[in-house]
Amino acid sequence: MRSLTVADAARSALVVRALDDRRRDGAGHASTGPIRVVRVDGRHRRAVEVPGITAWAARARNLHILVALLEEAGIDHFCVRGTASVNPCVAVPERLRTDVEEVLRIVCGHNPGYVGSASRGQMRPGASAASWRALRAQRVLRLAWNVCDPTGNLVFGRESGCDIEFWAEREGRLVAPRPNRVVSEVPVDAGRCWAEQKRFSEVPVMYTTGQARTLPEFVAALPDDHPFPIDVVYTWVDDSDPRWRARKDATRRVLERGTGEHALHEQAANDSRYTSRDELRYSLRSIHQYAPWVRTIFLVTAGHVPSWLDTDFPGIKVVDHREIFSDPDALPTFNSHAIESQLHHIPELSEHFLYLNDDVFLGRPVQPGKFFHSNGLSKSFRSNALIPSGRADSADLPVNAAGKNSRGLIAQQFGTVISQKMKHTPHALRRSVLTEIEQVYAHSHRTTQHSRFRSPHDVPIVSSLYHYYAYHSARATVGDIRYAYVDLADGLAQRRLDGLLARRNFDTFCMNDTVPAADPVAQDRMVANFLDAYFPVPSPYERPTGIRAPRTAPVAELGGVRA
Repeated sequence: MRSLTVADAARSALVVRALDDRRRDGAGHASTGPIRVVRVDGRHRRAVEVPGITAWAARARNLHILVALLEEAGIDHFCVRGTASVNPCVAVPERLRTDVEEVLRIVCGHNPGYVGSASRGQMRPGASAASWRALRAQRVLRLAWNVCDPTGNLVFGRESGCDIEFWAEREGRLVAPRPNRVVSEVPVDAGRCWAEQKRFSEVPVMYTTGQARTLPEFVAALPDDHPFPIDVVYTWVDDSDPRWRARKDATRRVLERGTGEHALHEQAANDSRYTSRDELRYSLRSIHQYAPWVRTIFLVTAGHVPSWLDTDFPGIKVVDHREIFSDPDALPTFNSHAIESQLHHIPELSEHFLYLNDDVFLGRPVQPGKFFHSNGLSKSFRSNALIPSGRADSADLPVNAAGKNSRGLIAQQFGTVISQKMKHTPHALRRSVLTEIEQVYAHSHRTTQHSRFRSPHDVPIVSSLYHYYAYHSARATVGDIRYAYVDLADGLAQRRLDGLLARRNFDTFCMNDTVPAADPVAQDRMVANFLDAYFPVPSPYERPTGIRAPRTAPVAELGGVRA
């Protein structure tokens, strides 16, 4: 009779060991809480309330619980890599299936867990013998101990579950019930080894949840693995800083005294371009929630530091414009194109990185392969929106003039005429290619760097030119991403945000406002309510409640811009 021992092991495994003491909920609460009734796949299910829960931690938690139970019960098993599913997977010899079912049924009676087909269908209560009988023909099952955050807005069920495969025994060999990219069968007596659980659940190194039993074949690096680090870069501005606003207004007055090329388009420097609603806080939450594989996040500012940002937490670095501009005379600048032209100068930036505006968010778990091939090639995401025909003109919208300039450079270099803009998604970039672009297009690059506001002469280096240049030089491909764009000034914006929140089925989305709102207060309320509901879990980059930092660094003298 192993039930009591196994149940005790399950209770201890309920702690989300992927979260250390630093991942607090603001009040120092424990990692687990009470059991609540939540809606999962349209049905009422029980879930454990876990402050600070994330998609990757929920997945790691399910793997950890299952592995701990099998170890405690003495049931032979090994973790599997390389299945088509992103969920962790544990294999058990089919002859031990009855033992597995008995153990899991008893444990799910003490700690509510659910079981179902790995491919489709509703999850059934794991404590019910009828559930296991109904699934007896399935050789791959999905197990999930549901969790939710304290608000109930985030619920992780079957999509964060752990698969269990039952491998049949044939002529002294164990045969996999479904394909994986490593082995289809192994000897029954194949030796086992130990590896970190993070290898099977994509938990960051700093949150390793322990060791897992596996086969040597599943420990080896695979061609599809991404062995290189990937960083994230943001540009951000504190539009409420009076010194920054005074500097911006003074610079604009100087430029507008001129005519012709110095005259600013109405969208080159309107207030909407710089307005901050704390989107950065929530975009960082989306990275923490859905992309645990990011190494370092760099925040490029004009000396500003958000009051809520914990700059002492590992993995976040604030970079001043003066650290990256090759020509200090180009500062101050209020032009996102100019700032973006200098990103590859960031000290310690990895070769591969993602560039995000603060109004771009990850909407669900994504893997590095969404943005980079495992051989290092980057991916670009072309939009159906087209670059207008003709040459750039001062009457053009700044974004259209920049697209035309990018088209001219690509045509001159490669003889092709580009027509598509890029989607407002995270931009996958390579530092070496950006360095090369600075050399190849030196004149246009320098002109862009020295444009203090958006200009008809700008080149959109990271959002257009890079992608087409890398594609033509065989260092990038066209990728595919599920993406949504919400124009906050559109009358249907609220309906679109409600749809995003209800379905959570986009890889990434952008909330953009390029023109002043008719009712700024209502728009701010709409955005705040949506972001609080979609991203309720604070990231580790936020200071605990009640601890404030200066809104501006002591030397915030230089300008900044939100792209």
